[in-house]
Amino acid sequence: MEKWLVVLGIWAMCAACAVLFIRGATAGSDRRASVREGARAASRGSAGDTRAALND
Repeated sequence: MEKWLVVLGIWAMCAACAVLFIRGATAGSDRRASVREGARAASRGSAGDTRAALND
């Protein structure tokens, strides 16, 4: 009986670590996507300013 409790405890610990790892990995990718969108908007704005300066 004690042996099964140890095995069950190890499996539960591995499952909990896997869930936390997956949640951490997916949360980071969402933040990076929003940062990239902000960077694209800034680069588009600066490109527009460059075009306006060239047309003047």
